[in-house]
Amino acid sequence: RDIRSYFVKRAKRIYPAYFFMILAGATLGLIFTSHARDGVFFAQLLKYVASNLVFLNVLQPGVPGLFEGNHLQAINGALWTLKIEVMFYLFVPLAVLAFRQFGRLPMMALFFVGSVFYSVAMLHLANQTGAQVYLELQRQLPGQIAFFIAGAAAYYYFDRLIRHAVWLVPLALAAFALQAWLPWLAVEPLALAVLVIGFACLLPHLGDFAKYGDFSYGMYIAHFPILQLLIAYGFFRQAPWSGLLLAAALVLSAAFLLWHWVEKPFLRKSSHYVVVKNAG
Repeated sequence: RDIRSYFVKRAKRIYPAYFFMILAGATLGLIFTSHARDGVFFAQLLKYVASNLVFLNVLQPGVPGLFEGNHLQAINGALWTLKIEVMFYLFVPLAVLAFRQFGRLPMMALFFVGSVFYSVAMLHLANQTGAQVYLELQRQLPGQIAFFIAGAAAYYYFDRLIRHAVWLVPLALAAFALQAWLPWLAVEPLALAVLVIGFACLLPHLGDFAKYGDFSYGMYIAHFPILQLLIAYGFFRQAPWSGLLLAAALVLSAAFLLWHWVEKPFLRKSSHYVVVKNAG
């Protein structure tokens, strides 16, 4: 109804914590780098901050001298999906307009089929040429639109999904077990949507944890650099289970602090994220 309000709300939900984590990553690079802190280093550090703040993580995923002994050198390799999420936000108004103009079900089918065909084409080109760029393109939009449409279908046809969940959930589980024999690019988004909604309804009390805050986003954007630090200092090599427990404690603590100190202050009191917490 109000596109400006929609975009402002989405920006307030994801960008403050995202901005904080980019600066935190730059700080890690500044403190823990093994390289000389010279002009070249600071140029790369600035490039890291600038490119990541506009979701172009692929341009500069790390900084010189940080995590060089790790299998991956990226400071926060999980952030690449955030640009996909932002593109989904941009896609929503266009999708809603198309639903209203041409009918919801036909347009959902068109978007879904188009997304699957795009993914098939990119994977075919990757196999034919050996160029990894096509695999990267397949993981971007419009290749991921199929998952968005599957989720939208679960939302719009929620009552029907729940009414038939008794056989849809087992069917989705069977699909995952038999994925090697199925057209998986088309089946996976649908099966995943059914399982997520199905289990959420079968185990509704899992959502009770939200009364303490909405920590899922914070956990997602904070876990990677924490794990990278623990790997770099050998915690998992020396004591894997202790490292796992320490990682879990640090990630949960970071998510808690991000929610209360960074994320929540930017949200309106009427935001459903805050309302659920206060209701608890």
